[in-house]
Amino acid sequence: MALPETAEQVVIGRVIGLWGVQGWVRIYSDTQPPDAIFSYQPWLIGPGQSPYKVLDWRRQGPRLVARLEGIDDPDRASALIDSEILVPRACLPEPDPGRFYWSDLIGARVVNLQDHVFGAVHGLIETGANDVMDIRDETGRSVLIPFVRDQVVKQVDLQSERIVVDWPLEWTEE
Repeated sequence: MALPETAEQVVIGRVIGLWGVQGWVRIYSDTQPPDAIFSYQPWLIGPGQSPYKVLDWRRQGPRLVARLEGIDDPDRASALIDSEILVPRACLPEPDPGRFYWSDLIGARVVNLQDHVFGAVHGLIETGANDVMDIRDETGRSVLIPFVRDQVVKQVDLQSERIVVDWPLEWTEE
C-alpha cells in the first residue's frame, strides 16, 4: 500500500529494539496514553516508510512490544531499529479547540511580547513538570522555553505558524 507523496505524515513513536526470537519489536510511543500508538495504522517505518500492520501488541513490563505483518524473525526486525514510526495525519483525530499536536508546533516562529524572534520550534521535551520548547535560531543555537499556557505561552497561531511568549530576551542571553 503506497501513500501519495503529498500525504502529511506525523511521527508517533520509534522502534527501539527487539523482543524475543519471533521478530517482535520494542516500541517507544510519543502518544498519550502510550498504548494509543496501536490505534493508528498503518505504521510507516524505515527509510522507505514502508507500511506495516500491527498484528499483535502487549505491555512487557514497562515497555510496549509489537508484532508487525511481514516481520517474523529478529533479522528482519533488526532492520527497523532506530526508525521513526509515522502515520498519515488523516489517521489522527482532530484535536479539541485550543489543543494541537506537538508536530503542529514544529517550525513555528517563536516571538516574545516585544516582538523579538527567538527562532523556530525544533522540538519539544517532556520533562514531567511541564513541556519545554527547543527553539533554534538562524545560527542553530538552542533556546529552551517552557511551554506553559497562559503564564509563558500567550498565543499559538497555527495558521501563521507563530507562538507568542512572555519571555524576556535577557533570560536567553549568555
